[in-house]
Amino acid sequence: MWYAIWAEDHPNSLELRKLHRPAHLSRLQALRDAGRLLLAGPLPAIDLEEPGEAGFLGSLIVAEFPDREAAQRWLDAEPYLLQGVYARATLRPFRKTLP
Repeated sequence: MWYAIWAEDHPNSLELRKLHRPAHLSRLQALRDAGRLLLAGPLPAIDLEEPGEAGFLGSLIVAEFPDREAAQRWLDAEPYLLQGVYARATLRPFRKTLP
């Protein structure tokens, strides 16, 4: 099943985000390589793809897992969560309809 992860950053966490980005991307790339990543990306704090020092408010990830427990285990090991970039992350089932 697909699961959506809506994560919200701690205020002023841009430097931590930059520091832990390689580990974060590595895990997303592993999902992509396994054909289990629908989409992933940050939520800019302002209406620009590259918001500069304004930073990001969080992230959205939609990925496929065998069940909620597997999705939660993956989320629990997320570097951005472990290293204090994310203040909180919500996991919800997602039903892909289009395209």
